[in-house]
Amino acid sequence: MSSATSPSRKPLAIGAGVLVAAVLLGFASYTATEPDRAPSVGSSSAADVSAEPRAGTYPELERLARRDAGDPLAMGRVDAPVVMVEYADFQCGYCGKFARDTEPQLVKKYVDAGVLRIEWRNFPIFGEASEAAARAAWAAGQQGRFWQFHAAAYADDAKEKGFGPDRLTALAREAGVGDLDRFARDLHSDAARRAVTKDQEEGYGLGATSTPSFLINGRPIAGAQPMETFTEAVEAAARTAKQGS
Repeated sequence: MSSATSPSRKPLAIGAGVLVAAVLLGFASYTATEPDRAPSVGSSSAADVSAEPRAGTYPELERLARRDAGDPLAMGRVDAPVVMVEYADFQCGYCGKFARDTEPQLVKKYVDAGVLRIEWRNFPIFGEASEAAARAAWAAGQQGRFWQFHAAAYADDAKEKGFGPDRLTALAREAGVGDLDRFARDLHSDAARRAVTKDQEEGYGLGATSTPSFLINGRPIAGAQPMETFTEAVEAAARTAKQGS
């Protein structure tokens, strides 16, 4: 899990669930970076606490799922019983590990079956390069190639190559973005900046200071947890949704 010091953000005014998420996600961020502690996926940490069933789910957080049928930064049925909102940064090593190792399993097991919808939130926390990569991902999405850009940007060697202007264009080309001139315009547009800022403010408003962070039907999970953690959370959310239908 990767962390960064962020400017102070006003908490979202959506109720007590936000405070719970702030405690879980913020404390997980501290634990992962406290002195003499090396963060590791699957280690015993505050991130594991937020992944426990007793952490509960919160209606205020569940309502952050947008379920917008036209959202190019989402995959899965708009009426899927479970929505996983993912806050991530393209320079985050743990986000890359999740994208390569765990997310494809979730897609195959749950998204393709109509159980899960994944909604991406650009949450750049590592400065200008992260912001540029986030805008580039949004721009690729305007041509229906967000998830292809996502895969290219999280490839094993992508982070080491950086996210400078030429590299972002190369990633767009690799992702199959057809109109690179439009991509460049979209990348630098006010619309891209507004979209990224909206997602970023939502993440900070939840108290998230590390990536990746997740909400699964309103249940906070911090860090690139093992597949088993997500399996349990998705299946528990699906059971709850079925009981409520």
